[in-house]
Amino acid sequence: MSQNPLLNEAPCGVLLIDKEPDMTSHDAVAICRRQLKFKKIGHCGTLDPMATGLLMLVIGKATKIQDLLMSEDKEYIGTLTLGATTNSQDKEGEVLETKDVPAFSDTDLDTAFQKYTGAFEQIPPMVSAIKKDGVPLYKLARKGQEVKRDPRPVHITSYHIDRISLPEVTFTVNCSKGFYVRTYAHDIGQDLGCGAHLSSLRRTRSGKFTVDRAMTAAKLKTATAEEITNSLISLAEISLMRGA
Repeated sequence: MSQNPLLNEAPCGVLLIDKEPDMTSHDAVAICRRQLKFKKIGHCGTLDPMATGLLMLVIGKATKIQDLLMSEDKEYIGTLTLGATTNSQDKEGEVLETKDVPAFSDTDLDTAFQKYTGAFEQIPPMVSAIKKDGVPLYKLARKGQEVKRDPRPVHITSYHIDRISLPEVTFTVNCSKGFYVRTYAHDIGQDLGCGAHLSSLRRTRSGKFTVDRAMTAAKLKTATAEEITNSLISLAEISLMRGA
């Protein structure tokens, strides 16, 4: 069998991965570096370890468009659980307070979600990679420290409540770069008066890229360099997708 001539060149392109739970974004990069035996690999937009779904790896010369790809809007499917707030705003954190969950109507819930549409400001969570004086906030949070965080402008293009099974509410949200779905769940819970935290999260789209085109995390772990190279989306195709 003749060897793929592309393997003789430095790999270049975007690899879409369907991240599995408990895998960090850095884990995915490390696995890809090992399989390709190539170091110039980055990722576009960190996903929390509990989250699944679309993770974009930029390889070789594609690292030059990393910031461009990260700036595009995203789609997530999430589930919030009412009645409990946590220090991380998701199920991974320590429960800070529990309250009874009233028998909210569909209209009650939709009104709470409707408040967060269009442009508004969001205060990032303490458990985040945002830095204060060069130190990631999550490291300060681990020490029990809390610091003032400035509100950040964000934007929600659309949302949809997919399932209501109290205390759980599953939703789809299309949002801007820098949007924290954990904080979205937390804030909705605060507005409803009973608290909430994010109990599941899946990224399904980033810009023009969707998760249904992604390589599974399990496949990435066993993929050959040729299989990964053949799965790359080229810079030329990305340019066409973005209408450039």
